[in-house]
Amino acid sequence: MTISPTSRRRAGIALASTIALGIPLAAGAPAVADATFPSPEGQTNTSAILTYADLIAALDRIERTSRFGVDVTTLAEVGTAVSTSEQGRDLYVATVGEGAEHVWLQGRIHGNEPYGVDSLLAVLKELSSNGSADWQLLREKYTFHVIPMYNPDGSELNIRHTIIEDGSRIDLNRDWQEGDFLAAESEAFYEYWTMVDPAFAIDIHHQGLKTEYGTGDPVTMSLGISLAPGGPTLPGLEGGAYDVLTRQMHVHAYDELEEVGYTNVDRYQVGGSLEIDIHGGVVSAMMLGLNHDGLNPEGHTNPAIFFETSGNTSEGSLGQKARGKSIQQNVRAIEAVLVGMATGEVQQEDPERWDDIPHAPTTGYQTDDGVVPIGY
Repeated sequence: MTISPTSRRRAGIALASTIALGIPLAAGAPAVADATFPSPEGQTNTSAILTYADLIAALDRIERTSRFGVDVTTLAEVGTAVSTSEQGRDLYVATVGEGAEHVWLQGRIHGNEPYGVDSLLAVLKELSSNGSADWQLLREKYTFHVIPMYNPDGSELNIRHTIIEDGSRIDLNRDWQEGDFLAAESEAFYEYWTMVDPAFAIDIHHQGLKTEYGTGDPVTMSLGISLAPGGPTLPGLEGGAYDVLTRQMHVHAYDELEEVGYTNVDRYQVGGSLEIDIHGGVVSAMMLGLNHDGLNPEGHTNPAIFFETSGNTSEGSLGQKARGKSIQQNVRAIEAVLVGMATGEVQQEDPERWDDIPHAPTTGYQTDDGVVPIGY
């Protein structure tokens, strides 16, 4: 039997992910998503959630044991004008790779969405030590900027938001727009983004429990683009290039996850049938080329996607059995997109297959100013 390069690559990704996470190899995978993933029973083992101190220790360990030059730094060391969180915590970034193109990977911008930390640490560990051809290609083509815990204050409080000086709660993923930038973290990471000028970005989130439209099966992950494909904004950016590429990135991720027996993946929607088209989110502002405080005068923009693992800590819906699976599906999706972008496989995907990813019939777009109906 001849095995295609894509099949070999996916097999390598699966094995690397399993080893990195310490997850035992299963003898066989079920055909549909395991009903215990995520848990509908309101059980979350918070003792397994990585803390800010755990993050620092893990980054230090990866840096010390790295074969391929991981550099862990704080934004204070980088020299951004604002460099710590609202409560004075250092903001950490790990960089690795020698490529001319830069890639932005971020997690836990919402403090009650923990597995972005674990997932990005697992990816960083592979980038730091895996000598396979695919990982070498990634390090040669790209320089990675890995932000496992964007919101350390909210993470320590186990809340979605951060809390600013006047006691207000700020959603950091709605704060990158003119008239806002109310939180220190927003100012700090925005300036760092203008220094990096990434080629593309991936953002790791959680959502509540969700079932698939039409089947009622539990959804384990939703694939999202914060400026809706075909919606009011994205087709007009970069001559429509991002409207195509972001869909190709998710088609590629979907194909990878479809091969995993315990996953059940759909498209991210809100309100049952609305695509999001928000401008204040971090990755939205990246695509829009936001020029805040004159720090992006050249108008740099980059495409971006996000993944939403089902279950979060505030609703107690992660479940003890879900941790390894939740992290592993993120890692597999991230690695598939990274390798696919580097090899050009992503760019060869049919973007129209985005419509084949399970979703409810779209009735409108959720914008910052309310719902815009189809046919706007």
